[in-house]
Amino acid sequence: MATLTGEANRWLFRLGRLRRELFRHGLARHGAAGLAAAATAAIGQFAIVLVVTRTLEPRAAGAFFTATTACLMLAGVVRLDTGNGLVHALAGSGTRQARNAGSPGPERRVLAGAPRRRTPPPAASPGSARGASAGAPHRRMSPAASAGSLRGVLAPVAALACVAAAGVWLAAGPLAGLTGVSPGVWTVLAAALPFVVLSDVLVCATRGLGTMRPTLLIFGAVQPLGQLALVTAAVLAGAPPAALAAAWALPSVACAVLAAARLRALRPYDVGDVRAFWRHTAPRSVAAAVQSVFQRLDVVVVALLAGPAAAAVYTAATRFKVVGQLAGQGLAQAAQARLVRALAEGDLGTAGRVYRTTTRWLVGLTWPLWLGYAALAPWALSLFGPAYAGGVAIALVLSATMMVATACGMVDVVLVAAGRTTASLANVSAAVAVTIVLDVLLVPAYGALGAALGWSGGVLVKNLLPAVQVSRRYGLRPFGVGRLTDRPLAAGCLAGNTRGAGRAAS
Repeated sequence: MATLTGEANRWLFRLGRLRRELFRHGLARHGAAGLAAAATAAIGQFAIVLVVTRTLEPRAAGAFFTATTACLMLAGVVRLDTGNGLVHALAGSGTRQARNAGSPGPERRVLAGAPRRRTPPPAASPGSARGASAGAPHRRMSPAASAGSLRGVLAPVAALACVAAAGVWLAAGPLAGLTGVSPGVWTVLAAALPFVVLSDVLVCATRGLGTMRPTLLIFGAVQPLGQLALVTAAVLAGAPPAALAAAWALPSVACAVLAAARLRALRPYDVGDVRAFWRHTAPRSVAAAVQSVFQRLDVVVVALLAGPAAAAVYTAATRFKVVGQLAGQGLAQAAQARLVRALAEGDLGTAGRVYRTTTRWLVGLTWPLWLGYAALAPWALSLFGPAYAGGVAIALVLSATMMVATACGMVDVVLVAAGRTTASLANVSAAVAVTIVLDVLLVPAYGALGAALGWSGGVLVKNLLPAVQVSRRYGLRPFGVGRLTDRPLAAGCLAGNTRGAGRAAS
């Protein structure tokens, strides 16, 4: 009995210490903001699907879902992962400023059992301007210099988005023949593409500066509620497909303008050397492009191989996966900058606590949803109309797959924060390859269910591969009580492989 009581007391002590650590770093507050934005966005997207499926015939609904999904997929490709790159650069800028100002920073314990000590400021080297100024106050950039460095980051993204938009506009006719979506819809979405891209990048930049309010306001209110209101009005008015696409796209224009205004108000900030920024972001840009294709390719493949009506059934049956994805996105938005700082400073303890805590939150928030969806799938799918009742098997595949994926936590975010962008690219590329192969083999015979099985295989590859890599390389696991720093090997691996994360902070 005494042994059990002592073990319980140790667990309570650990939980109390973890809670204090999380509130000290602001993760709980920022996580709540991220989850609130994700919940509003998920509800808005679900409501849009409900309105479209209940009002339009399956073929028209499938055409709408195919076009908007293709627009978001292309936006994810041409975005070049600039948003995450800005989070890394701006969050790392805050760490640099503290170091250059001579701040010793918070206490860190890299290995369990090691003495706690304060990290000294960088030593001045003879004749070094950096060393000579290490103890002097950090010179903040002027607003004009801040805007100039940011333009150097945004210009390639905006140019590529405009080129992609021109390509979609020119190819509107052939795309209509392939997908069954009218050329006017592709023309409207081509005009909106640059705004869809820039709105996300600019909001990410505000998160890198340590504020979640623009994310909560823009992606948690303006975009989902604006899309829902305009799409509902267009559907009820019997608007043509091009007008329906315009209703869906217009809020992205407002989001881009609001995000730009908020970022301007947060100046001055330091993006750092633009060439160094792109050296760090370029490998991840390819990975982000592949990730965007992986997330949304299934709907487009179903439309190409089985027609828009099957794409509508697949979209309705898998719509609930957006809730889990957005819950993970909300937690990742809150934790990403903290993971970058912790791994750049070699603090495996903090990185492990953030990773485990977000995984527990993710499982606690989403597993009841997946279990409930699997049990209530016949009733839930009937909400979309009688034509969608055949998606029960898709719902069961979705629920089982997402439970496994959420148990791995936001493992790819951890991998990228540690600077392992090449490994992340290889993992996502393998997942896309598995998905495409399974889709080609299964969709012609099984339709939407075949696409669900292909997507499931890709998701398992995408989550299990990085989970093994992070565990072996750094000792970080989604569950446990933090034994990761008990092994000197973990610290040795981190010392040799946080240069990518260090580049994000420099």
